[in-house]
Amino acid sequence: MAAREIQVLAFVGAPAAGKTVAALVAKDMGIPIITMGDVIRDELKRQGLSLSDENAGRLATELREREGLDAIAKRCVPRINSIKAMEGQEAEKAVVVIDGIRGLAEVELFKKEFGPDFTLIRIDTPLVRRYERIKARGRADDSLTFDEFKEREEREKGWGMEEAMEKADKVIHNLGSLSAFREQIKSFLDIKD
Repeated sequence: MAAREIQVLAFVGAPAAGKTVAALVAKDMGIPIITMGDVIRDELKRQGLSLSDENAGRLATELREREGLDAIAKRCVPRINSIKAMEGQEAEKAVVVIDGIRGLAEVELFKKEFGPDFTLIRIDTPLVRRYERIKARGRADDSLTFDEFKEREEREKGWGMEEAMEKADKVIHNLGSLSAFREQIKSFLDIKD
């Protein structure tokens, strides 16, 4: 059986903008998700390091310095292609969502790999609202002061996040309630079915 075509939808945005929530909406709709942060968390675990913002940031930076700014994306491509190759799926064209683009080099790699079947969606949320959300979600790598949160954002900007956000094909503003945002994402993904 020939591999199916695949539509790759990728979410980009500043920390705590809503990328993971958007990916979870996709997952609830039966769309497979590839979480780029899982690559870092898996590597932390492999190296026996604890999950913290400091360790995750240092490891992500080291990988990018050693292997290029698209190092994380390169590790995601085989995961995406494994979804593409899955047999027994009813749809002729598979859809997959990528959560967590952090830089322009990643966008360029995915565009090269998937061509016009790659769509970049930017999620915009104001800084203060994002900080409130990061404190509420309680992930181990989110125990940050407001200044540390801004430092995290600056670190990610150093990976080319702002340039990636500027290349978005679509912008979704995450300004209201969680349920309103979930409905926005669901409506967007329904169009892509």
